[in-house]
Amino acid sequence: MKKTLLTLGLSAVLASSLMAKDALMMATTTSTDNTGLLDYLAPKFEKDTGVTLKWVATGTGKALKMGGNCDVDILFVHAPASEKKFISTGYGVDRQQVMYNDFIVIGPKKDPATVNGMTPNEALQTIKDKSAKFFSRGDNSGTNKKELSLWNNAKVDTKEASSWYVQTGQGMLRTINMAAEKGGYTMTDRGTWIKYMSQKGESNTMKVVVEGDKSLFNQYSVVSINKEKCSNVKPELAKKFTNWVVSPETQKTIADFRLLGQALFIPNAGK
Repeated sequence: MKKTLLTLGLSAVLASSLMAKDALMMATTTSTDNTGLLDYLAPKFEKDTGVTLKWVATGTGKALKMGGNCDVDILFVHAPASEKKFISTGYGVDRQQVMYNDFIVIGPKKDPATVNGMTPNEALQTIKDKSAKFFSRGDNSGTNKKELSLWNNAKVDTKEASSWYVQTGQGMLRTINMAAEKGGYTMTDRGTWIKYMSQKGESNTMKVVVEGDKSLFNQYSVVSINKEKCSNVKPELAKKFTNWVVSPETQKTIADFRLLGQALFIPNAGK
């Protein structure tokens, strides 16, 4: 009996070890999670490769920090300048672009600041001049980094902003909800906006007011963590995911991921 229990115990340990070996840990931005994209892709990845995908969704800044702390095997993020800087530290390798969408500024359907159709510079300057409420994630995410660069381009110093500029410290969906509740503006990626619209339906009080400018392009890429810097990471599993997500079959799967008849992300691996 003892021998049987011991055998069963060892088997459980070995099974657990094998499961851990075949689990890929990812740090990613909130938009790949909030939109449901990863829930859509993960079972397909496991079916195709036998590898379980686990992830933590946070801002890109925190995701990069997790990579630098050797807490994950791979990153799926959307702040190209920060990603390249991360690679220059030696912690990131094999960056490959996967897909894109665009950033948009949204606000109340009544558009109290009257910014509909303006360029990003014009809209942000007007929001500031009229002290219209603007809700920023304020969390060093890829979206927050882009938003701050747009304020800088518009020559508005948000560090000196008064009560009209609100930093939520929250993810994108929560920030949109706060802006909607308070009748303010915010910037989001289009995928999360489509997800928000699908949730709100006819009760949605927000609309897109700024879009289409080339500065609003939003690239998503994967970056593997360098085993020479982090001995605990699993580069072979990271490579499996990278190869899988940029493959023609998965790129089509991403293109087919839609809500309200709209594509949330546009695949562009190898382009």
